[in-house]
Amino acid sequence: MSSRLLSIPTVAATLDVDRRTVYRFIAAGELDVVDLRTGPGRSRVRVPASSLDAFITGRMTPTSLPGR
Repeated sequence: MSSRLLSIPTVAATLDVDRRTVYRFIAAGELDVVDLRTGPGRSRVRVPASSLDAFITGRMTPTSLPGR
């Protein structure tokens, strides 16, 4: 299994939102994370690129051009 892991700031920049918004998506279960523990009580989360792709795809909506 090969999946690129993205930092929270990278995900926020990709979505053009604040980091807090990314954490809200994570808390709501809309984005999966991998928790890379760096010590007792500390965690460092990363978002698999495939999870971000699925999140974006799931939020796409069809658009219609005005006057058509």
